[in-house]
Amino acid sequence: MIPMKISETSVAKIEEICREFDNDKGELINVLHKAQNAFGYLPEEVQKVVAQNLNTSLAQVYGVVSFYSFFTMVPKGRYPINICMGTACYVRGAERVLNEFKGLLKIKVGETTKDDKFSLSSLRCVGACGLAPVVLVGEKVYGRVTLDNVQEILDEYKETVPV
Repeated sequence: MIPMKISETSVAKIEEICREFDNDKGELINVLHKAQNAFGYLPEEVQKVVAQNLNTSLAQVYGVVSFYSFFTMVPKGRYPINICMGTACYVRGAERVLNEFKGLLKIKVGETTKDDKFSLSSLRCVGACGLAPVVLVGEKVYGRVTLDNVQEILDEYKETVPV
């Protein structure tokens, strides 16, 4: 896990999230979802505070975080890019699309660009086989992506002014 020193304000935020779910350890997944939305990822320090507030072990929290692919212990870019590698997408060129993203961003799958703008991942299936190959940038879905579309997709986000 990547170490992260969290502030008292962050600890208070995690405690608030836990209270929203009545500090019920049966709500662990919901608490983790909300915490990840707040922090962008779930470093060990966040997991420790969650474990303490839900009166469960750090091992239990870590087990859930490491089991479910939705959760991450590594910070992602502002615009996480996910390429579907399910059968339909793969057959229709998802691997070539993924390689194009890797080349243009100069990162590998699982990495984030140096400016923290983009991170790159692959998924098994997003359930949009009729649009294959599919790319997700955050929650936005791009269907029937070609090699020529890759630069166009990136350009949409490169022109965005940081918030």
